[in-house]
Order: sequence, then structure tokens, then C-alpha cells
Amino acid sequence: MSRRDLKTEIAHAFGTPAVVIDLDRVDANIARVQAICDKAGVANRPHIKTHKIPALAKKQIAAGAQGITCQKLGEAEVMVDAGITDIVVSYNLIGAARAGRLAAIAQRAPIKVCADNPVTLQAYAEAGQAAGTPIAVMIECDTGRKRAGVETAAEAIELARIIKESPHLTFKGLLFYPTEQSWPATQAFFEETKAGLASLGLAADIVSTGGTPNLANVGRLAGATEHRAGTSIFNDRMMVACGAAAPEDCALSVYTTVVSRAGPERGILDAGSKTLTADPGGGLDGYGLILEHPEARIKGFAEEHGMLDLAKCNQRPAVGDIVRVVPNHVCVVVNMVDRLIAVRGDRVVEVMEVAARGRLV
Repeated sequence: MSRRDLKTEIAHAFGTPAVVIDLDRVDANIARVQAICDKAGVANRPHIKTHKIPALAKKQIAAGAQGITCQKLGEAEVMVDAGITDIVVSYNLIGAARAGRLAAIAQRAPIKVCADNPVTLQAYAEAGQAAGTPIAVMIECDTGRKRAGVETAAEAIELARIIKESPHLTFKGLLFYPTEQSWPATQAFFEETKAGLASLGLAADIVSTGGTPNLANVGRLAGATEHRAGTSIFNDRMMVACGAAAPEDCALSVYTTVVSRAGPERGILDAGSKTLTADPGGGLDGYGLILEHPEARIKGFAEEHGMLDLAKCNQRPAVGDIVRVVPNHVCVVVNMVDRLIAVRGDRVVEVMEVAARGRLV
């Protein structure tokens, strides 16, 4: 079957827009990241925030991953239900702890959670007490990204002291998400923190680094035990732009139909902001790459309309044409759909439920 016939088959069987993954590319991406971690001598703990599918997490584990990373407790609940238990949740889970869900899952699986402040630790301690088992905690550390995480080693050491003194908490390690340039600062932060932990009689069992853009830096932090990469399983325009992936590594595309050509230099796709997302991808030109018409520009969105600028196209799509779009930010795309259509070559082989989508808590 030709690629054109595959597009027609998908459109007839599922309609458009349809979110499609190439399993051959998925397998290659999984193998590539595992090889990078193996070569660096660190464990691979992929972040499932990108795919949110237990079957794909199990593929990653079967390829050699130590376990997985989740961003919200709801994602971890889905994975535990599927039999995956070696999980780090890399977020301050105050809401989930207060709702009783952290205590409930702690009774089922030895998950590890993260904190960067005493308020979160208090919520975790209450969850540990309710669960009747200590909560394993990693301290999140910021070394330049300015997202979550303590900014000084002294803060990390103080949180470790609080954890040590609580009968309902266990210190497990440190979690880093360096910028691509801040690895020397991360090393200095880690060395100072490690010395402070030793003074408390503690040591970090897990020292975790993260990010698909940081795959080139895996192993640069002396003492790191694992790395978390999420987007790498599918990749997207952002990962290509930053050099973390090549165009042929992009395993997910949105099949979408041209539904209007109201003017000679413009058109409308049936994939709008509710499919492709309005994430600009850190300054990319437009909101996705159309593989069949790379000169075309997706210039903007309504919820169900993708606005095309075709001024630079020598060959312009016609109404009814099906095109494939590589999104700017694949993680957000996956979170907006119930299923991914999996293909190998020119065959549809599976429909995969995005089981952990929409988990806000």
C-alpha cells in the first residue's frame, strides 16, 4: 500500500484529524535513548508525560529502562494499574496528597515523589501516616531552568534534615533538570549538597537528570545514576530545532484534511488549536511542519481551524487533500486525544488508548 493509500485508509476508517504514530520510528527512538544511557553508565527512566500509554512504557522497560517518570499522580495511578511500579513522580504533589490519593497509591506501590519546600513535605508526611508506610522523597533542585526546585544546596540539605526527622518520610535522592548550559553549575550544586547530606548521615540513592534536549549531556554529571527523557519517544519540531532529533526521528504526525481554499494563497485544515495546540515551540515559524508542503505555513488557529499561508508554495494543496503535520510540541497534542493510530510501514497495526491523558491531579 502506498503512503497515499495509507492516508486514505486512515481517513476512511477514523476520520481526520487523526494522530498517527510510526511504531518503527518509536522502536528506533526507544533503542537510541537506551543506548545513550547505557554508554554513559546511567539508568534510563523515561518520562511518560509524552505518550501516556502503559504499553509504550512497557516497551521502554523491555528495552532496558529502569522504570518510568510521571508528572502527575494520576499518570502514576494508570501505570500502577498496568503493573508498573518503579515510578518517580517529578512534581510537588500537594493537591494529590491532600486529596488522599498519595496515601492510597503508597499502599499499592513504592513510588517516589519530589518536593522542594516544607509545605509539600508536611503533606507527604500526613500521607505516609495515613498509608501506614513512609513516603520516599526526592528533593528537586533548580540549577538554572527557573521552574521548580530549591535554588541552593543549603535549602536542599535543610529539606533532607526534615525528611530524616520524620517517621513518615524516607530520603531517596535528588532530582535535577539542568539547562543545556548549566551542567558545571549542577555539578557544583551536587557536590555541595552531597557533602551536606553526608553530615546528616544521608546519601542519595538516586541522582536524576532530565530532558530530551539534554541527551547530548547524559553522563556529564559525575555521580548521576539515571536520566529522564520524555519527548524522545516521538520527537517534534522543537526537538529538531534544538538538535536533539533529526526530522526522520519524528514518529508522530497529525493527519488532517484541507477543508477550505477560500483564497489563492490561503487554506483551512480541519486541525485547529484543539488538535495541534497553539504552542509556538519557543519561537518556531508557524504551528507545525506540513510534510507534503514544507513551504506552507500554519500561521494561526481557531479551535477547529488551522489557517494556512500558501504564498510560498509552488504546488498548493486542494480541498480534500490529506496532509501530515509534525507538531511543534508533541506532548500537548497527545494529551488532547483519546487514541493514537499506530502504523508500521503502510499498515495500520493497532489503535492505542492514551490511558493517562487529562490527569490533572
